[in-house]
Amino acid sequence: MQPSEIIPRDRLIVALDLASVTAAEAMVARLGDSVTFYKIGYQLAYAGGLPLVRQLADQGKKVFIDLKLHDIGNTVARGVESIAKLGATFLTVHAYPQTMKAAVEARGGSGLKILAVTVLTSYDDGDLHAAGYRLGVSDLVEARAQQAQVLGVDGLVCSPEEAAALRKIVGHQMNLVTPGIRPAGSATGDQKRIMTPARAIAAGADYLVVGRPVVEAGDPRAAAEAIQAEIRQALG
Repeated sequence: MQPSEIIPRDRLIVALDLASVTAAEAMVARLGDSVTFYKIGYQLAYAGGLPLVRQLADQGKKVFIDLKLHDIGNTVARGVESIAKLGATFLTVHAYPQTMKAAVEARGGSGLKILAVTVLTSYDDGDLHAAGYRLGVSDLVEARAQQAQVLGVDGLVCSPEEAAALRKIVGHQMNLVTPGIRPAGSATGDQKRIMTPARAIAAGADYLVVGRPVVEAGDPRAAAEAIQAEIRQALG
């Protein structure tokens, strides 16, 4: 989907990083029609949250399954085939060539879009060097983005700090999804490469993933609506 075709309200993806399905359902109810897109990651998925994907889809919501798959090609493919049946919009895999290739082939003609995770937003150059990588963050992100584009991946998960550079590489053929979003005044937490919603949109991000600043807010709906307003303003 081209950026101009994305409904502004759909650009905010709220991460349901909660301990139970009951808590997630309560949060969705509190947010009501202010949020149309949700992310289900490790914590909720492993607490029995995958059936919630179909439930949310049936309510007209979009769902991003963030499991960052990475394994031998056959295992990745079988996992993607199963996830494609749930009705999700996005699924993440790590941006390794074999993994991306298997995921793209396995999603077939389903509506599932594959997102490749370039470098986690909690990593900096020092973390990569400690893990044995020769490249720094920016170089590794760009290399993986180029590989993902060649392999037919639908989008990239990247830090908002890399969004502008990646947009120059992939044009508007791929969606850029950015975690590490922190409204002004919010705690940084464990993120190292962060940006405000307005700056991320201006940098070229298509979708913003926001968790704690919304779900841990005293008034989650008001927090979400404030981010939505900032997105609309940034879009002009």
